[in-house]
Amino acid sequence: MNDWHSWAAIAVFVGAYALIISEKVHRVAAALGGAGLMLAIGATDDSAAFYSEESGIDWNVIFLLTGMMMIVGVLKKTGMFEYLAIWAVKKARAKPFRVMVMLVVITAVASALLDNVTTVLLIAPVTLLICERLALPAAPFLIAEVFASNIGGTATLVGDPPNIIIASRAGLTFNDFLVHLAPLSALLTVVLVLLCRIMFRKAFEYDEERAAEIMALEEREAIKDPRLLIQGLAVLALVVAGFVLHPVLHYEPSVVALLGAGVLVAVSTVETGEVLSEVEWPTLAFFAGLFVMIGGLIETGVIGEISKALAGVIGGSELGGSMVLLGASAVLSGIVDNIPYVATMAPITADLVHNMGGAGGHVMWWALALGADLGGNATAIGASANVVVLGIAERNRQPISFWQFTKYGLVVTVVTVGVSALYVWLRYFALTG
Repeated sequence: MNDWHSWAAIAVFVGAYALIISEKVHRVAAALGGAGLMLAIGATDDSAAFYSEESGIDWNVIFLLTGMMMIVGVLKKTGMFEYLAIWAVKKARAKPFRVMVMLVVITAVASALLDNVTTVLLIAPVTLLICERLALPAAPFLIAEVFASNIGGTATLVGDPPNIIIASRAGLTFNDFLVHLAPLSALLTVVLVLLCRIMFRKAFEYDEERAAEIMALEEREAIKDPRLLIQGLAVLALVVAGFVLHPVLHYEPSVVALLGAGVLVAVSTVETGEVLSEVEWPTLAFFAGLFVMIGGLIETGVIGEISKALAGVIGGSELGGSMVLLGASAVLSGIVDNIPYVATMAPITADLVHNMGGAGGHVMWWALALGADLGGNATAIGASANVVVLGIAERNRQPISFWQFTKYGLVVTVVTVGVSALYVWLRYFALTG
């Protein structure tokens, strides 16, 4: 890491990150500007930025989001989200904290079964409508859902993109993740609910008049187009089945989502232009810029050097190594998006596991998964779900600032990673004799 390209790449990344944090420049402009500079200084090139699986734009993420945003755009026109909003509020008796608990639990469970990005795309519109109906600030509810999506996504192989990378490298199965991480994910969801009660206590103001208005509503009247709703739900069910059957069908989630979006547009009467107008294009552009910037750090060897230094600190100690890997992964995943971080760390973790005489189910893999997934909650750009929700909030004139998200994210990350460290120590060291 001695050549000027490495230091220049670091300078560009730090500069762009500082602009994103300061919010003096729109985050999309900062990310795309940083990506352009990475290409201009030669830290990366067009071949690496657009075609490399290791250091380029992750087109699977981009097209998964595009397809799901199109499907959600069609469902939005049916009145389904209004229906769900009224139903959820009535079930919670219009009590704000009960509403948040319901949304957090639904998001966590759905994120384990689908993936966390798809889940927040479906839940966020419902949340915005609920908050509008109850005259509540949307930000605390949306932020809580992001935390829930990243915690719930930890539970399964398909829940969070880093888990898919880890499973592929370590030869782990869907059931391995369920056995090792699902119990902890359930515990952390309870911990999150308790934290939300404390962190967002000012948001739980009960408005009796508005509550009475909603309790008097008939949710079925919210459905505007029953035929389109049936078509949309049928396609969504097929898409979810495609995600779950990935080990059998071998179709990437992005392909499944795009096929679903194409079929839905083809069979429905909705104008293609209308559907495309619902896509969060600024969010996709932000992801592209972020991927290219991180690709510049990978291409110039910066991330590789950081990973090697981490490996040097770990040495051959399983307990110390797993704790260092858990903590370092949480910190780095809060700064760099957790997908490229795990893509870089997976081969290094494989070497560490091999040197310790371990196999696929080794504790180091679970430490990497927990650190990366939970560390994604630390900042507004730590995980894909965070960026997507911030984009939706901004589009609906309920902007969430970088620091508004991060001040809560740091608390949740410190507590959940601390609980995870205790879980790893107890399960894999203290109670194994």
